[in-house]
Amino acid sequence: MKKTFSMLLAALAILTIVGSSCSKSSSTPATVTYYMGGDAIGRPAINTVFVTTGSKDSFNNTIPSVMEAAWQPKFQTQLMALNPGFTTDALGQTASQFTGLLATDVLNVSVSGTTTFFDGTNVLTGRNLSDDVIHTELLLIFGGSDGSANPTLSNDNVPANDKPFLSTFPYLASPW
Repeated sequence: MKKTFSMLLAALAILTIVGSSCSKSSSTPATVTYYMGGDAIGRPAINTVFVTTGSKDSFNNTIPSVMEAAWQPKFQTQLMALNPGFTTDALGQTASQFTGLLATDVLNVSVSGTTTFFDGTNVLTGRNLSDDVIHTELLLIFGGSDGSANPTLSNDNVPANDKPFLSTFPYLASPW
């Protein structure tokens, strides 16, 4: 009996020590922070050129499956304001087709062929580091059906990256 009482007393002491070391926090739970994307930027400069200043957040928060329906008419209006003579681009796309393609601002990846931003026949099947994205966008917006219209507007005149890309990961050239 004496042994049982001693064990019970020891267990009670342990529980008291453990229980007193635990305390309920009086602080409030951490605040949950939600972040919003800054720019969809699947295709560089598309948001900058085609989305008006007051609509940028709305565009960036539009889910890709509804981007074309929501933004194509606005993109077409902007395209025609930038290039009133636009009829077709170098891919033979009408203003409606071209702006419908651009309105869904995602970066596609070709699973059955070469990934490229534009190779003269295929457009927006992805993007390589060496693809001249801005030149291609200017060419498609201002170059007309054969790429020669508006030569001063359809070329960014930047012939190459300022430093060669690396052949191993991370592939980007080191900073200056």
